[in-house]
Amino acid sequence: MNVQDILTLYDYNYWANKQILAASEKVTKEQLLAPASFPFGSLRGTLVHILDAEFGWRMFFQHNDWSAPELKPEAFPTLAALRERFDGEEKEMRAYLAALRDEDMHVHRHYDTPEGNHRDRILWNCLWHVVNHGTQHRSEAAALLTDYGSSPGDLDFTVFLNSIQKS
Repeated sequence: MNVQDILTLYDYNYWANKQILAASEKVTKEQLLAPASFPFGSLRGTLVHILDAEFGWRMFFQHNDWSAPELKPEAFPTLAALRERFDGEEKEMRAYLAALRDEDMHVHRHYDTPEGNHRDRILWNCLWHVVNHGTQHRSEAAALLTDYGSSPGDLDFTVFLNSIQKS
């Protein structure tokens, strides 16, 4: 894996996030906050979890530190507040990614899980995990949005590629 590959994956990640956020703008506040069967309690909770994971991993990548405070849904009373934080996180992550070199992709990153398990990962695996994690939880958000009559449409990687090839 090289930096250009990672940048393409993150371009997809942010394109897909924008699709989900645009669809979320069409739901009511009640739907945004409504209890859901997915693990993070609501559409807002799911979106905050996506954002929180990316923020936490970026803090680890940049500072080798997992002590960043967990983002809480209550901190985002409106979708506009959440979108603002998504935009800021994208800017910060893109700045981090822009400074990487191909040789950085294979640097080992070590950390311990909350359960006490030690992990030894190479950077590109961790970077890919963030995108894949977002995909999992965007699919949960997409299911909720579809139930609310606001499907984000196809979020497939190939749809993203088609969208950038048209430009």
